[in-house]
Amino acid sequence: MKVPYEDLHAVMRDVLLREGMEHERAEQCARLFADSSRDGVASHGVNRFPRFVVMVRNGRVDVHARPVRVSARGGMERWDGRRGPGNLNAWACMARTIELAREHGIGAVGLGNSNHWMRGGNYGWQAADAGVIGICWSNTLPNVPAWGTTIPLIGNNPLIIAVPRAGGHVVLDMAMSQFSYGALGTHRMRGQELPVVGGYDERGELTRDPAAIERTQRLLPIGFWKGSGLAIMLDMVGAVLSGGKATHDFTTVPEEESGQSQVFIALDAASLGTSGEGQSIADRIVEALHAGIDAPARIEQQRTRAGGARVEREDVSVGQPGRGAHASPVQVARPRGFSPAAR
Repeated sequence: MKVPYEDLHAVMRDVLLREGMEHERAEQCARLFADSSRDGVASHGVNRFPRFVVMVRNGRVDVHARPVRVSARGGMERWDGRRGPGNLNAWACMARTIELAREHGIGAVGLGNSNHWMRGGNYGWQAADAGVIGICWSNTLPNVPAWGTTIPLIGNNPLIIAVPRAGGHVVLDMAMSQFSYGALGTHRMRGQELPVVGGYDERGELTRDPAAIERTQRLLPIGFWKGSGLAIMLDMVGAVLSGGKATHDFTTVPEEESGQSQVFIALDAASLGTSGEGQSIADRIVEALHAGIDAPARIEQQRTRAGGARVEREDVSVGQPGRGAHASPVQVARPRGFSPAAR
């Protein structure tokens, strides 16, 4: 079923208003959810919204809380999310990180005591739209076995890296597991197997059955032991910089997952080189990839922008799983009128 984007946004906004969220914040929170579904990531959009409301009602998310700075030195700051809405906290902290990068060339914010930020790619696009390189990640509850173990000990800690380009930002948005739980749910809802093995079944054998992996919670980390190691280090750095929770501090109940530690980094590469240098380098990399790629799905060109702003499609699919888990985590958008000098 397809509904107009603005109708979807309005319904979620009105739900948030009834839950006590201020109007301006409800507008933005609902828009971040709606944007994810509009862009084909329903697992972190409208499909995730009911769980968010449950967490508001059970007190895990405080709709009135706003993040506050607790310490700072140079271009690095620590913020307390105060258990506020995760997507609003993340948006505010990436905005602050961008401000720090414009002042110092580099900005970094460690955010503790927050909540699930929903689609992490939103904050990569936010940085790229501002003309800076953005890097951010979040830890999660333990939902992936550390390499060599059979029980979940590490998180599938999503990592986002975004590079701005006039011809279309390049954004990597990926979890540390071969498939996120959202991607498993997408394939299960479609009645589809995964395109490659994604974890272990009850017999301890590698499988492409998403439901079996959901039951065992034995997801396969990306790169096997390398992804396991990267997940551990992202968790450690995030908890240290934010002064917040590490993965082992979380409950394993998804509806009670609260207090995430997150890191936001912005790099103003344009301040180091001549005008347009970074754009030229990024363009040549993308052109070289396109020249050697036969299957266009390797790098998706899914996002359309006009004048540096998102183009909102008339209709959004709801009640559907969203794009498949085999889609590349790297996306190239094609905006018009983007100007790093006009940040």
